[in-house]
Amino acid sequence: MAFQFHKDDGDGRHGRYVATMTERDGTAEILFTRRGRAHISADHAEAPPHLRGTGIAAALVAHMVADARATGLKVTPVCTYIALLYRRHPEWHDTLAEPLPARRPGAGTD
Repeated sequence: MAFQFHKDDGDGRHGRYVATMTERDGTAEILFTRRGRAHISADHAEAPPHLRGTGIAAALVAHMVADARATGLKVTPVCTYIALLYRRHPEWHDTLAEPLPARRPGAGTD
């Protein structure tokens, strides 16, 4: 499946990363908040029901990480889905604003 990505800096404080698919209508998005000149919080990720299971959300998070590396941003993953992907991809940890908190036993699944 082919995805296209873009970043919308919004009002300068709140923005979003957006992904679309060539095969289906609809978009997935990550909403973010600027916390400083080189720091964002990734607040929420969402894909409509008909795009779930296509990999679009995970691809969008990977795009956000690549953009953070390219632009020198540090990320605080507030969204539990984004935090889960960061846990699964330790190679992304160089883009974290601070280490992920320790997980409590039984808190979610990997």
